[in-house]
Amino acid sequence: MKKILIYFICFIFICFMLPAICTKIPEVTAKETQAKTNDENNGGNIENEVIEQQDTIDETNSSNYDYREYNTIKLLHVEEGTIEEIGLDQYLYGVVSAEMPASYEKEALKAQAVVARTYLIYQIQNNANKHESAQICDSSTCCQAWISKEDRQSRWEESERESNWQKIVEAVDETTGKIITYEGSPINAFFHSNSGGVTESSVNIWGGIEYPYLKSVETSGEEGYSQYNSEVTLSQEELLNKIKEKYPNAQIDFNDEKAIEILEYTDSGRVKTVKFGNTQIAGTEARTILGLRSTNFNIKRQENNIIFSVIGYGHGVGMSQTGADSLAKNGTGYEDIIKHFYTGVEITNY
Repeated sequence: MKKILIYFICFIFICFMLPAICTKIPEVTAKETQAKTNDENNGGNIENEVIEQQDTIDETNSSNYDYREYNTIKLLHVEEGTIEEIGLDQYLYGVVSAEMPASYEKEALKAQAVVARTYLIYQIQNNANKHESAQICDSSTCCQAWISKEDRQSRWEESERESNWQKIVEAVDETTGKIITYEGSPINAFFHSNSGGVTESSVNIWGGIEYPYLKSVETSGEEGYSQYNSEVTLSQEELLNKIKEKYPNAQIDFNDEKAIEILEYTDSGRVKTVKFGNTQIAGTEARTILGLRSTNFNIKRQENNIIFSVIGYGHGVGMSQTGADSLAKNGTGYEDIIKHFYTGVEITNY
């Protein structure tokens, strides 16, 4: 019986205790411990590297958007008389930074980017021979304003240069490929600085051309901007001389209280026809001749001076830039901003 008990104890020892004794316990080196600690502490960094890499890829994809025949456009620099070939969205960086303050809300800047892109494509498709070898120019009085990155940044405070430019770039890149269409075609996307609270219908501008998407709409909040009101004061002599430059036979009897009179208004409240003595001219022409900011003006006399009190800035057609910023401040996204100012349109990928 003793032998059986001894054999049983030996058997248990061999089966269970001996393997545990013989197995090598690996050493944990200081290097391995530090590596493990670093991995635990920097686990988020690995994820961040992936995200940063993905962001880089996304930006690359954005800049490589296929605009087909318009990936590169020909830009005429009016003052220099030179033509530059430039990527479409790179061109838009210069347009948005020239046309809208970088201090405006991001969604307003994005709306401006889509409007500028649409305007460009419409002009190329419909006014191909306007600039002969070029497709668009950098003059705001002819096409839309454009400024180089260097010139734009030189006019900003040094502390704001990089952040302002990045904001512009993001507004363009985050709307890459987006244009405004009406019944499937790019629209003639006019825009202006300040509508004075209500935009103008295109039928009252530029010889009565009517675009179904350029209707008069109201916008609140524009009165808080510096572009909202202005005043021009002319002496009687100055006024008559300005009118005579265009109409040499013009005569004004300043003793007649009705010699200077607004005869007709558009539906938006702008001057349609105004009389200066024996000469009647359109409100749009009066704006040009007299150097007024808009056709939304009143006239009053003060001794020997004629005072023009003006509301708004620009022709008033299409998107109001201050109106877009006001809407954005109230939480409106860029697509809804665009659809507010352009009636019946869609935002589509070109």
